[in-house]
Amino acid sequence: MSARFTDKVVMVTGAAGVVGRTAALAFAKEGATVVVADRNEDGVNETVRLIEEEGGKASGVLVDVADSASLANAVRHAVETHGGLHVAFNNAGILRGGTPIAEHDEQAWHDSIAVNLTGVFFALKHQIAHMSANGGGAIVNTASNLGAHWRLANMAAYSTSKAGVSFLTKTAALEAIQHGVRINSISPGPIDTPMSYLPGETREQRDARLGPTVPLGRVADPSEIAKAVLWLASDESSFVVGHDHVIDGGATA
Repeated sequence: MSARFTDKVVMVTGAAGVVGRTAALAFAKEGATVVVADRNEDGVNETVRLIEEEGGKASGVLVDVADSASLANAVRHAVETHGGLHVAFNNAGILRGGTPIAEHDEQAWHDSIAVNLTGVFFALKHQIAHMSANGGGAIVNTASNLGAHWRLANMAAYSTSKAGVSFLTKTAALEAIQHGVRINSISPGPIDTPMSYLPGETREQRDARLGPTVPLGRVADPSEIAKAVLWLASDESSFVVGHDHVIDGGATA
């Protein structure tokens, strides 16, 4: 078994969801102690259980990424419970909207920016502060190909929030690398998660709708996203700084 993260403490936000849970399990399999962070308490407990069931080490912490104090507490939990924080995967996100701007629900806009963009800002603020003072680290943020790389009508809130993550990552990376903190982002295309379905849609209908938008012809398996995250978080990508890694099967090629 690979041990790229032995003796490393890794925080994953949105770790009750499919992508976050898949990444958390992958980090644990490679030796990390994982801080499972999410606002879904049952989901946090389930991810911790799955990690421990496979022989890994983890603890859970409830976090609202739209609240700076909540993220500060999550970093404090990592340090006080496990002795530090070396890697973070800021993955928490929501999908709201689906209507033209003139008809867009204003609360859906505020929620999208608060969780998807401001939540990453708050996470970076507290993670960088700790890592900079304690020997450095690596951070990966989840953006999207639907944002800085690709636009669709009726997706203003989501696209804007995720484009912001792409550019926030680059600014943070330039600032933090001088302190030994290496920051990058991923921009996935459609992934096999509940977020990829329209209301009432079957898997076959989802695949028929999204498949033609991806030159590879299918949505991504969550494990394909996790593999990219672990590479960016590991020493194998030690010369990669401020990169927004598009993982979309050629959709934006």
